[in-house]
Amino acid sequence: MTARRIFGVETEYGITCAQPAPAQGAGTTGVSADDAARYLFRKVVAWGRSSNVFLRNGARLYLDVGSHPEYATAECDDFHQLVVNDRAGERILDRMVEDANALLADEGVAGTIHLFKNNVDSAGNSFGCHENYLVRRRRDFQAMGQALIPFFITRQILTGAGHLRPRAGGGASYAFSQRADQTWDAMSSATTRSRPIINTRDEPHGDADLYRRMHVIVGDSSVAETTTMLKVGMTDLLLGMLEDGVKLRDLALAEPMRAIREISHDTTATVPVELSTGRRMSALDIQEEFLARVTGYLDAGGFTAELTEVQRRVLELWERGLLALRTADRTLVDTELDWAIKATLIERYRSKHNLGLDDPRVARLSLAYHDISPARGLATTLARRGLMARITTDEEVAAAVDTPPATTRAKLRGEFVATAQDRRRDITVDWVHLKINDAAQRTVVLKDPFAPVDARVDALMAALQN
Repeated sequence: MTARRIFGVETEYGITCAQPAPAQGAGTTGVSADDAARYLFRKVVAWGRSSNVFLRNGARLYLDVGSHPEYATAECDDFHQLVVNDRAGERILDRMVEDANALLADEGVAGTIHLFKNNVDSAGNSFGCHENYLVRRRRDFQAMGQALIPFFITRQILTGAGHLRPRAGGGASYAFSQRADQTWDAMSSATTRSRPIINTRDEPHGDADLYRRMHVIVGDSSVAETTTMLKVGMTDLLLGMLEDGVKLRDLALAEPMRAIREISHDTTATVPVELSTGRRMSALDIQEEFLARVTGYLDAGGFTAELTEVQRRVLELWERGLLALRTADRTLVDTELDWAIKATLIERYRSKHNLGLDDPRVARLSLAYHDISPARGLATTLARRGLMARITTDEEVAAAVDTPPATTRAKLRGEFVATAQDRRRDITVDWVHLKINDAAQRTVVLKDPFAPVDARVDALMAALQN
C-alpha cells in the first residue's frame, strides 16, 4: 500500500429562513426554502450564469434537488488538505449567506437565512454527505464494496454526528447517526430512491480504464475537523488493505439495514447484531476487529511507506474512540468526535435548565451546533473555548477559499477558472473537461486526477489571455 489516493467530500446543506416573531394579531408571510436558496445563489448566477459552477479553488458549488446548496471539494490527496478544503466550503457558503441576508434587508424582506451542516430537517427529510475515494479499477469492485458494508454500518459509533431522535409515542432519545434511519440498501446505483450505503454508479471522473470511484453516501456531515479526518482516514486505510488483497468477508452482517438502525440507537455500542455466519458481535466488537486488522497489516509491513503524522493521528483517535465506548468514558473524545461533543453540550444545557431531551430548546441547541455561521453557530465558540479540536488554521482555510490544492488536477481547473473570470472569458468546466467557448471551441480532457501540471492547459490558459 504505497499509492496516493484522491479524496473528495460532497456536502449538502440544510437551509431555512428564520422569521421574526410577528406583532400581536399580525400574520406571517415567511420565506420558503426555495426562495431562500434563490437569494443565496443570486450573486453566483449573476457571474456564473448558472447555479452550478466550478470555483477558483477547484471545487464545485451548486443547488441540488430540494433547494439544498451543495459544495463538493476539489480533488485532494491528503487528509489534512481535504479537511482544509471542506472548511473552505463552509466559509464560501457563509459569505453567500451574509450576502443573501443583506439582499433580504435591502428589499425589506424580514428573515435571516441559515445554513446547517447536518443531514435531517424537522420534517424528517434527509440530505447527504458523500465521500469519494479513487480506487484502482478491478473486477471485484462489488466484492470490495460488500466487504466494506459492515465497516460503514459500524463506523457511525465513532463518526456519527449525534441525533435527537423523536420517539413515535412521544419523547426523544439520543442516537449516533442522522443518516442511519434514512438508509435503505447496502449497494445500489440509485441515490434517492433506495439511498444505499455505497452508490455503485460508475463515474470515475478520470481514466475509466485505470480508475473507479468508491462513492460512499451513508456518512453524516461532520462539524468537527477531527471527525472528518477520522472518517476519511480510517476508510482510506481499509481500502488500501482491500486493494492489496486482504480479505474481510467474514464480518458480513446478516441483516445490514436492520443492523444500521439498531447500532445507531444503541449509544453503548455493545448490543450484539448477527453476522451472516450466525456469530453475534456488537458494533464495538466489529470496529475493534477492523482496527486490529489494520494495525496487524501495518505491523506486518503492508504499508511500505512511512505513515504520515495525520495517519498516525487517525489510528490513535480510532483506538481512543473505541476505548471511550468500551469504558463508557466519553471524556476521552468529547472534544474530537461530533456525537460526543454534542452529547456533552446537550447534557450540560439540560442539567442547567432542567429540561427533557424532547424540549424544543434542546432541539434548537442541537441545530445551532450545525449552523455554519461563526456568529450564529456554536462550532467557532466551542473551538475558541477548547471544547472542539481543530487540525487546521484560520489562515489555511482562508487561503483555500480561492486557491486550489497544489498537488492534484484541481490546480489546473482552479487556475483555468480564475484566469477566465479575470479575463471575462466564457468557459465550460467539469471534473474532467476544460473548454473555451469561442469559435475554436478549444477543449482539454484531463483524465489523470493526480496531475497538477499539463502543457495542454498551459496553452489553453495562454489562449484565454489573448
